[in-house]
Amino acid sequence: MLLDLDDEELRHNLLRQGLLYPKTNAEGHELFDANGNRQIPTEERERMVEQLEKKFSEIFDILRIDRNDPNSTDTPFRLAKMWVNELFDGRFSEAPRITVFPNRKEVDELVISKGIKVMSVCSHHWQAISGDCAIGYVPNDKVIGLSKLTRVVEWFSRRGQIQEELGEQIADYLTELLDPLAVGVVIKSKHYCMIARGVEANEQAEMVTSVMRGELATNQALRNEFLKLITERS
Repeated sequence: MLLDLDDEELRHNLLRQGLLYPKTNAEGHELFDANGNRQIPTEERERMVEQLEKKFSEIFDILRIDRNDPNSTDTPFRLAKMWVNELFDGRFSEAPRITVFPNRKEVDELVISKGIKVMSVCSHHWQAISGDCAIGYVPNDKVIGLSKLTRVVEWFSRRGQIQEELGEQIADYLTELLDPLAVGVVIKSKHYCMIARGVEANEQAEMVTSVMRGELATNQALRNEFLKLITERS
């Protein structure tokens, strides 16, 4: 019985059962993973901004920041808009509209886009993750417009993330969308949760993650070709 457990055992037991924190907020809205997505109407997002502005104002009071300071007067409102409509936009917006085309010429070599901007937020400390992404795939029956790869990365990036899961989400999405013979996602980024705080790493410190699916996971020669092409300078 839970009554027989001490505080620490009770906490671990509740964590295992997923009962430590609520599944809905005070208004009855579902709570979901930081890197998840639920499409939320504009009116609800505006309500979020209003609520967040009040909470950020409380934080300023706790931190003893005087909002008579002209540099801070409207900062709670700016923060609220930024979190809802920019940094966390991928949590609340619909997937980008993506048109796929038939692979009429039966292309069976790598198609690569690199230098795709990654701007995300670490879900642990809410600090910036800034870097770039390279995506390569070998088409099967479908190909995708090049700019759409950038939109996919942005949609998944603009959420609370850990880099390992970000790469997996992008690869999963492209696999489902294109059913390619191979897909690879390589992300290289700086994590300001490690640079601005904690170990205070050198600003040049980077994290690199890769996800390889299909033939890129099993064909070493193809994998080497992909990695060589995305690291070559223009």
